[in-house]
Amino acid sequence: MLHTARLPEQTKTADVPFEFKRFPMTTSLTASYEYCRQLTRRTAHNFGYAFLALPRDRRDAMNALYAFMRIADDCSDDTSLNMAERRAALKAWSSAFTAGLHGETPAHPALPAVIDTVQRYAIPERYFHDVLAGVARDMEPVAIATFAELEDYCYHVAGAVGLCCLSIWGIRDANAIPRGIDCGLAFQLTNILRDIREDRDLGRVYLPAEDLARFDLTAADLGTAAATDRYRELMRFEVQRAQESYRRSEALYDLIDPVGRPILRAMRDIYHGLLIEIERRQYDVFSSRVSLPKWKKLWYVGKALLLKQ
Repeated sequence: MLHTARLPEQTKTADVPFEFKRFPMTTSLTASYEYCRQLTRRTAHNFGYAFLALPRDRRDAMNALYAFMRIADDCSDDTSLNMAERRAALKAWSSAFTAGLHGETPAHPALPAVIDTVQRYAIPERYFHDVLAGVARDMEPVAIATFAELEDYCYHVAGAVGLCCLSIWGIRDANAIPRGIDCGLAFQLTNILRDIREDRDLGRVYLPAEDLARFDLTAADLGTAAATDRYRELMRFEVQRAQESYRRSEALYDLIDPVGRPILRAMRDIYHGLLIEIERRQYDVFSSRVSLPKWKKLWYVGKALLLKQ
C-alpha cells in the first residue's frame, strides 16, 4: 500500500546507496530504525500520517519498509547520476539487501531495520525483488500500450508493496492477497492521474495508448488538450476505473488483523481523497499540484483510529 517505486510527491533523499562507502559498515538495530524513522519523517508526506494509526512496533516496521522503497526509488530518479550509475545504484541496493538477508554485514544504515522487519514479519523476499523490477522499468522512457500492461506495472510498484504491508498488518485470510493487489492498483492509478504532468516531463506516460486512442488523444496531447472535452472524458474514464479498484479492495478490512485496519482506512481515505480532489478540480492536474492539506490528513487518521474503539 505504500506505492513506492513512483513516489513523486516525496522529497528525494541524498542518501542513495550508490555511495555505500560514505556509511559505516555497522549500524545498531536501534540506530537503524531511527534512521528509517527520520527518513520517513523527512520525505513521506502522505504515508507518515497514516503510520500513526499503528502501534509503535509495527509503525517502526512500516518506517523500515518505506525506507527500502524510498531508497530504491532514489536510485531511479537521482539526476546527479548518469543512467549507468543509476542502474549500478539499484543493483548495489538489491545486492546489499539480499546479502544482508543471508547474514552478511548490512552495507547501509537502513538495512538492519529492513532485514529485521522482513524476518520478524515473515515477509516473502520475492515481493521486494518484484518492487525492484518495477523501479528498473522507470529508468527508461515509459509508454504503456494496454491496461493489462498497466496492471502489471502497478503490481510491481504498488501491489507488491501492499503485500509487504499486509504481512506487517497481519493476514487473516488468503483472499487478502488479491484484494491487497486491488488496493495497490487503486493507489497507483490515483498517483498516475495526479502526476500526469510530472511524469510526462520525465518521459513517462502511464495512461495506456489504447485508452488515449479511445478518446482520440495521443501522449503528445496531454497538457495541451487539458481543457478539451476529450481530455475530460478520458480522465472521467480513468477515475471510474480507479474507483472500481477502491470498491474491490473494500473487502480487505475483514481479511486482515484488527490492528491493521486503522492504517488501511487512513491510507485509503487519504488516497481516495486525492482522487476526489482531482474530480473536484474537473481533472485539471496541470495548473497546480493536487494535494490534501495537513489538517485533512490528520482528520482521516483520527477517524481511522476510532476503529480501535
